[in-house]
Amino acid sequence: MNPLLQSHTLPPFSAIRPEHIEPAIKTLIDQVKAVVNQVVEHGENQWDTLVAPIEQAQERLSEAFSPVSHMKGVCDTPALRDAYNACLPMLSELSTWMGQHQELYQAYKTLVGSDSFSGLTLAQQKVLTDAVRDFELAGVGLSGEARTRFGEIRARLSELSSGFGDAVLDASQAWTLHFENTNRLKGIPETALGMMAGLAQAKGLEGYLVTLDAPVMMAVMSFAEDADLRAEVHQAWSTRASDQGPNAGKFDNAPRIDEILALRHEMASLLGFEDYASLSLATKMARDNEQVLTFLEDLAAKAKPFAEKEVSKLKAFAAERGHAQLESWDYGYFSERLKETEFDIDQEALRPWFPLPKVLNGLFSITGELFDFEVREVKEADLWHEEASFWQIQRAGQTIGHFYLDLYAREGKRGGAWMDVCRSRWLEGNQLHLPVAYLTCNFSRPVGDQPALLTHDEVVTLFHEFGHGLHHMMTAQETLGVSGIAGVPWDAVELPSQFLENWCYVPEGLARMSGHFESGQALPPVELEKLIAARSFQAGMQTLRQVEFALFDFELHAHYDRGTPVPFMDVLNAVRARVAVVPAPEYGRFPCAFSHIFAGGYAAGYYSYKWAEVLSADAFSRFEEEGLMNSETGQAFRQAILEKGGSRDPMELFIEFRGREPRVDALLRHNGLAA
Repeated sequence: MNPLLQSHTLPPFSAIRPEHIEPAIKTLIDQVKAVVNQVVEHGENQWDTLVAPIEQAQERLSEAFSPVSHMKGVCDTPALRDAYNACLPMLSELSTWMGQHQELYQAYKTLVGSDSFSGLTLAQQKVLTDAVRDFELAGVGLSGEARTRFGEIRARLSELSSGFGDAVLDASQAWTLHFENTNRLKGIPETALGMMAGLAQAKGLEGYLVTLDAPVMMAVMSFAEDADLRAEVHQAWSTRASDQGPNAGKFDNAPRIDEILALRHEMASLLGFEDYASLSLATKMARDNEQVLTFLEDLAAKAKPFAEKEVSKLKAFAAERGHAQLESWDYGYFSERLKETEFDIDQEALRPWFPLPKVLNGLFSITGELFDFEVREVKEADLWHEEASFWQIQRAGQTIGHFYLDLYAREGKRGGAWMDVCRSRWLEGNQLHLPVAYLTCNFSRPVGDQPALLTHDEVVTLFHEFGHGLHHMMTAQETLGVSGIAGVPWDAVELPSQFLENWCYVPEGLARMSGHFESGQALPPVELEKLIAARSFQAGMQTLRQVEFALFDFELHAHYDRGTPVPFMDVLNAVRARVAVVPAPEYGRFPCAFSHIFAGGYAAGYYSYKWAEVLSADAFSRFEEEGLMNSETGQAFRQAILEKGGSRDPMELFIEFRGREPRVDALLRHNGLAA
């Protein structure tokens, strides 16, 4: 009766209990191993007898663990966390067991070298060649103690990554500030105050609760007139899960970082790589460490003169208002005031023009027209929370995919925004399984009778995540290893998401996604023009900040010295000395909450954001040339990028769409950084 062991088109969220998880995952892992042993023993190395049965067994496991992993992210409980964490060593062991399975590796190599290989589809050929590469990166060539040690490292890294993420969530939720009135909350918009009041009420408190939920934190840092309050929130935020700040040492991730870096380097060494960065690039678009570092340093050199001017202007602006010395917690506040002054624009004042229902309609209208589909909500759906919803995508009357939406911040839900895979598109015999995506954000929820009102930045975030979702749901692939985002190099996976953001900065897009929640009045043309003009506001500073994160990540992994490892804060400070224009406080411990590289998939890959931004800006420039709502251009993008998934090299696909290799010019122009 275990729901995770039953066949479902969609996850049975309401039926899943923590006690179901570990026994179900163990059973399905055993089934995967049994299938592997069976096909290897059978010895018939053809696609239908070798690859297909293994893919089917692995997908059954994935379909069971996907809702478990998702629920841990959006409605975490101690029991669910324990059950989830109990599965990680088993899943890591399975991955190592399969990756180092000599007979299976030889079977795949035999199929790749056989006459029948040329008769397979290009997607199937790509799956096989990728698999052979991944076997070698999983240590199939290791033996004896090295083989055993490699398995131990993978299992331990899985535990450490999960523990890192848990510590960030726990540290974020452990800190609050309670106010009985708004005396110290002056300047904070009514929308944010309403959210703080709701958070207090949920805790049985009167008044307002300041938390480290991203919408609350951002509201304080951007709008609170009380500098001491900003300082307090800034310290709590930038010391999460570290040895500093209000909960110093309680959730400290520093030991995990040190162990993760040491183990990653050891893993790379076992596989014959000089460093973990080189291992990471073995599956990416970028050729080698030097290309990545040159790319980042060149971008920093182009952005820094602009950033230095932006900081000087900000300091002069603050000084005119009696603030001679800018502290770390002042930059966000005065940047928002400067933006209001320069562009006469107020993000919070524009919230009424971005009610969530209108934004969603605009999102679906724009993407539907460009890529030829329609979206409708499915009311009867099994969901994990009453605030979540379920949607269907159709083309020519046929359903081609589904997605879940969960958009509001709440306790037990990790911060940030993300897209994840629920189900993949694949052909099993004569049955075509349709893709399903999870789309998750952390916006301010509706207050009273009014709908959720978004800032323009939140609108951009929603478009970004839907771009990832389209990459997954628009796929035309029927082979699991290259369907959707599967098999797409990590430094190309952000292309569709960053590409879609561009429609948030053009009149054709803004007109569809905006309208006053009470009157329905369109966003006034003058306000629309301000939003577009403000796109490049402090673009130099923002670019340098992302380059700082990317360089820190890459140098941390590329220059690791096993004998005398450099403390991670020293690596960060050295990077900052070269590229940063905004000083960081002594107490800052940003790496201890850098989940992207220590609890996510971006290790030695955070550069991917800027790398893919070059691709996305250049791809969008074709729409600028041919028409922003040109459906023929949209169809070309869908066919070359969205539908192909991981079935072909991303550079080939980009050239197919753009007619040439990518250039950085469009990105610099969009950001106002062109010489």
